[in-house]
Amino acid sequence: MWIDAHAHLDHYGDALPAALDEIAGQRILTFSVSMNPDSYRQAQAIAAQSPYVLASFGVHPWEAPRFADNLPALDELMAESPLLGEIGLDTYWVEDPTTYPAQRRVFEYFLAAAREQEKIVNLHTKGAEREVLDLLRRYDIRRAIVHWYSGPLDVLDGLIAWGAYFTVGVEVLRSETIRTIARRIPPEQLLTETDNPGGWEWLVGEPGMPHLVMDVVRALAELRRTDQDTLAAQVRANLARLIGDDPRLAALQSLLTGS
Repeated sequence: MWIDAHAHLDHYGDALPAALDEIAGQRILTFSVSMNPDSYRQAQAIAAQSPYVLASFGVHPWEAPRFADNLPALDELMAESPLLGEIGLDTYWVEDPTTYPAQRRVFEYFLAAAREQEKIVNLHTKGAEREVLDLLRRYDIRRAIVHWYSGPLDVLDGLIAWGAYFTVGVEVLRSETIRTIARRIPPEQLLTETDNPGGWEWLVGEPGMPHLVMDVVRALAELRRTDQDTLAAQVRANLARLIGDDPRLAALQSLLTGS
């Protein structure tokens, strides 16, 4: 089994059936994160079609200004979602600083819920890595997946020390910066992702398909001087440890452990 801990299956459009066929055929356990409530409902409908897909509710920082003034309207979806994401902050791709207070209000609202509900969070950190680390500490969030980290190495070290897990994705196939980060992540905190379909499209101009996670595993195995099967097993073990005995994720734990 392969692990794609961060994808946007609701973005596939007409290519979704082919993507689900690959997920089933290759047994790719996939976290389908969301951008907003509509995105989450679409992800839920997709997850109903596959035991290998888990839908996760979040409000992406790009969407935060739409929701910052009515946060309680998000409560029901936050409570029902087994984990929370994609959430976080972005001061790199978002060039309008007037949106930053709204981003922070939404993010902190989700972190408070994650602390209260003891849920895993799936995080976007671009350009705001240090602030995200500070907020994880403030809200005592110990079950965090940091998606596609590409920030400063000293903050990476702080997140590692805090116990965060990190997804490495398709950019490891193209970027020495990402390869440097990938080498630095301790083996027990490493996860894999694709950010499909948009991550690969951003890199090469064509939508990514689920099988790309296998290319990520091969690249990571080469970087870390191990074999592909060993690295894939390490990633599975890491995700199983992160899930633990969370009853909301018991079905995933069964898939991971064969129990």
